[in-house]
Amino acid sequence: MCEESPESQHDRQSDRAQQSQAYDADPQEAVQSQPATEPESPVGPADSAGAPAESADESAAAPAQVPVVAVVLAAGFGTRFDSRNPKQLVAVANKPVVCWSIEAFEYDPRITDIVVVVNPQVRDEVERLVDEGGYAKVRAIIEGGAERVDSTESALQMLADFGIPQDAKVLIHDSVRPFIERSSIDGCIDALDEFDAATVAMASTDTILVTEDLGDRKVVHAVPDRSDMFRAQTPQAFRFKTIRHAYELAAQDPDFHPTDDTRVVVDYLPDTRVAIVAGSESNMKITTQDDLEMVKRFAFEATRKRAIDRVQGMVRPDEA
Repeated sequence: MCEESPESQHDRQSDRAQQSQAYDADPQEAVQSQPATEPESPVGPADSAGAPAESADESAAAPAQVPVVAVVLAAGFGTRFDSRNPKQLVAVANKPVVCWSIEAFEYDPRITDIVVVVNPQVRDEVERLVDEGGYAKVRAIIEGGAERVDSTESALQMLADFGIPQDAKVLIHDSVRPFIERSSIDGCIDALDEFDAATVAMASTDTILVTEDLGDRKVVHAVPDRSDMFRAQTPQAFRFKTIRHAYELAAQDPDFHPTDDTRVVVDYLPDTRVAIVAGSESNMKITTQDDLEMVKRFAFEATRKRAIDRVQGMVRPDEA
C-alpha cells in the first residue's frame, strides 16, 4: 500500500467533504461528476492533442449517460471468521480485503461513483485506507445496519437524498468478494441496458437437492435440473428505481428477511426479469479462515489484470 503524509490524507478528506457539499448543492450533477467512459462514444471537449469536440447537434443527438454507482458493502461483523479481526480489514497479499474490492470498481472507467457502507467499528480504518489509497471515485463512506439488507437500504436512501436519477445503474457488491472480475462488472452494466436487474452467478457443477422437514430429519423433496441451477455471487445490479421500489414494498412485509438484493426484486417485483451475468471461481466469498487461504491464490492474477485495467482507464477510448 502507498503511504501518504498526514497533510495529504487531510487534503483528501477535505476533498471528499467538498464533494458531499456539492451533492447538496446540485445532487444530480455531483453523482454524475465522473461520466462513464463508453468506448463507442467518448464525449467531452477537444483534448490537448486537438481531437475535435462534438458539435452542438451531435451533442444533442447523443444519449445522455447515467451514473453507474458501485455500492461496496463492508458492514458485516463476520463472527464466523474472527469477531476480533474483521475480515474486510484482513490483508491478502499485503492489501486489506476491502481495498481489493474498492479497486475493482475504482479502476473500471465505466464506474462513475463508489459508496462504501461500513459498521461503526471499522469506519475510521476504512476512512484511512480510502484516503491512503487515493480512491477518487469514493464519494461517501456511510454506516450500515445490523443486517445486509439494512446496509443496502442505507445506501439507497443516501442516493435518493442526493437526487440520483431514477434510471441510474447501481451495482451492489459484497466487500468480502475481493477478486471480482472486470468482465463481470461490465457484464452487469451492459445487462442493465436490456433488463432492470441482473446478478453475477456461476453455473452449479453439483446436483442441487430441494429438501423438506420430516420430523427431526430433512428429506429430499425435489431434484431440479442442474442446467437451471446457479450459485449467486455479487455484484447484483439494478436500475435505481427498480431496487428502490422493491425495498419500499419489502418494508411493508413483517416477514421481510432476504439474504441478498436479487431476492428482494424476485419476491416483491415478480414480473421483473433478472438477467444472469457470468461469474468466476475467483469471485468467491470469504466467510471462514479456510476461505481466506483459498483466495490468496487469486491475488497475483488480480494484481496483473488490475494493473492493465488501470492503464487502459487512463487512455481515452479513441486513443487506445
